Amino acid sequence: MRLSGRMTSSKIVHCTLASLAILMAADNELAHAQTEAASSSIRAAVAVRAEKAPRLDGTLDDPIWQFAPPLNDFRQREPLETAAATEKTEVRILYDARHVYFGIHCYDTAPAEIVATQLRRDLSMDLDDNFAVMIDPTRSHRNGYIFQVNPLGTQRDGEIVEEQAPNGNDSIVDPSWDGLWISAAKVTRDGWTATIAIPFSTLNFRGGSEVTWGLNFRRFIRRKNEEDFWSGYRRIFGFWRVSQAGQLQGLRNIESGRLLVIKPYALGGAQAFAGQPWGALHRVGGDIKYGLASNLIAVGTINTDFSDADVDQQQFNLTPYPIFVPEKRRFFLEDSDVFNFLLWNQDLLFFTRQIGIDPVTGQEVPIDAGGKVAGHISGFDLGVMDVKTRAEGPNPYGNYAVLRVKRPLTPGSYIGFMATDKQSGSPLDPYNRSGGIDAKFIVFRNLNLRGYYAKTWTSGLQGDNTALGARLTYANNWFNIYSGHGVTEKNFNSEMGFVTRIDDQPTIFEFNFTPRPRVGNIRELDLGAFVAHDPNTAGRLIYKEWAANVRVLFNSSAEIDSAPQDVVYQFLTQPLNLYKNISIPAGGYRFTSHSLGYTSSGSHKVTFAASEQWGGYYGGHLNTATLLGQYRPNPHLALALNDTLNCFRLPQGNFNIDLTGVQISYAFNRFLNMTTFVQADTAQTQAVSANFRIRYTFRPDSDLYVIYNVGSRFQSLAAGNLMQVRQEKIAVKITYSWSR
Repeated sequence: MRLSGRMTSSKIVHCTLASLAILMAADNELAHAQTEAASSSIRAAVAVRAEKAPRLDGTLDDPIWQFAPPLNDFRQREPLETAAATEKTEVRILYDARHVYFGIHCYDTAPAEIVATQLRRDLSMDLDDNFAVMIDPTRSHRNGYIFQVNPLGTQRDGEIVEEQAPNGNDSIVDPSWDGLWISAAKVTRDGWTATIAIPFSTLNFRGGSEVTWGLNFRRFIRRKNEEDFWSGYRRIFGFWRVSQAGQLQGLRNIESGRLLVIKPYALGGAQAFAGQPWGALHRVGGDIKYGLASNLIAVGTINTDFSDADVDQQQFNLTPYPIFVPEKRRFFLEDSDVFNFLLWNQDLLFFTRQIGIDPVTGQEVPIDAGGKVAGHISGFDLGVMDVKTRAEGPNPYGNYAVLRVKRPLTPGSYIGFMATDKQSGSPLDPYNRSGGIDAKFIVFRNLNLRGYYAKTWTSGLQGDNTALGARLTYANNWFNIYSGHGVTEKNFNSEMGFVTRIDDQPTIFEFNFTPRPRVGNIRELDLGAFVAHDPNTAGRLIYKEWAANVRVLFNSSAEIDSAPQDVVYQFLTQPLNLYKNISIPAGGYRFTSHSLGYTSSGSHKVTFAASEQWGGYYGGHLNTATLLGQYRPNPHLALALNDTLNCFRLPQGNFNIDLTGVQISYAFNRFLNMTTFVQADTAQTQAVSANFRIRYTFRPDSDLYVIYNVGSRFQSLAAGNLMQVRQEKIAVKITYSWSR
């Protein structure tokens, strides 16, 4: 151990004895772990107790790190499954009475080619080199937390529930959960290093004389598009497969980490809706989060404010059905997977966007108070939520309650129940209720079976109020199969959910062949086809589609996607209004389209994805061109462009609809950033919307926001491309997070 400055002999002796104690503890704990691991195939890591916290400066220069044995046997998940990683990685683990510490050394033979561009928290790190830690603190083999960091020390975190894969484009985790933790990183001459400190209270677990966690690590090397795991490195397993994790041993005599976070806010400003005068904004409120028990958390909110939430990206609906818009509000995002009840395809029995947002106009509806309890207790997964909204404009007051219970079986499998209840101040719609049971079974790790049965109860609707269905998924390294059948009756009315179609009995079958030919720079081919057949409950064909698709994935992560033939039959039971006074008449239509797209490699400063779809559309022709581009010249500045141009040539008239978005982000550092997002939608009378936001994180989970918004914040879910509510707002908001 190196000694700096002048030290007395007694201090030297004390330091030496402490070092010897740490070293002896490391030897004993390593021997214990090796003995236990020898009797099983589960990988084991050892945490060493530290007399003091290591320096958390992003380096491993503090000598205390050397007393923790390194983990270094990482294996490839991509591209060469189970092969040794091409670059060495070492992880050392320490802990004390309140924290667990990870010291990470990502060696790299070409440090100049390390990619590090993201300084804003919780944005995707898929364009950067990065490292992630997965912890299952209760050894549930189903639930856990992920903590991700890049070479700049930028944080991204999320929660895993029931081993569910993240939605959207997130590669390893949905970042809707936010935990309190500390990270730092530094690029070195031989790669990059990082230090992470996670308070036990963030993990909300029960302590004891000897505690074992589930643990896994993932390293991503951007320029090689290489993914290295410490455990569970088969391609069929994602990082969210908690059951494939190893073990962290050596945690002894630690107290329970019981979570408590109190987060008040204050907001001031002004706002005006279209055609109305400006009015002052001044409100206070807050949230509280408390760990009731190990892996069971209660959250409360009062006078909830979502001014700092991201605005929706505008969409133009080409179908006669509602469109799905992802949730972006923090209170509803946290633990959202617990409340997931999947109906047919992507339909949901409970969808939080139905609370606090008018689904037709997109107008925000104020929330007076809400509370939820989510987690695991007595062998059950539990989710309870109750939210009260007040009357605003045409929206009456409402109370929304939901109960979700699951009984876990084998890892990833469960039997569940859900009930929802909506009480409304509208005399025409005083209540709406739903209830359902569902089940999921994973067999032989590759076969996934799901089924559901649900009913709704609505004033004035009797009978024909059931939805049921089942689907099967089988996946391995060579092919994927998906098939299913469902029935949704004509009076099934889930007002707290999201249902695309009613009076429907769909059947679908999809097959994809995924060989890896090792030809040229090709990593994988995806050759597939699907057939969908959707008559109504009387047997009349309403919708039918069959398509072939080809996908070529290159080692650089670039890809080509094509649907050479996509054939659709659609029967419109009523006219489809597309734009202004242009509507498609009711009747049956059959049309064919084709598409081709290209996505560039993610390892360059300029990345883009471009696609075009052309062909028939309801008796006419539609050409849709899409471009998504991003330019990151340095870690501070990011420029993004998205543009979708729809060119309609129909018997009812010719017109173009262009949706364009430009985003400029500048991060002064990890804690201060500025974002401007301007959108233009030529389908709207007032085409331009803009959102400007400055965020300063002055302490962990405590922020100061300056926000300006003009236009539509929330996208309507309804079909028909209705005019959106426009709002102009300027606000200053401060939040302060206190935790123990």
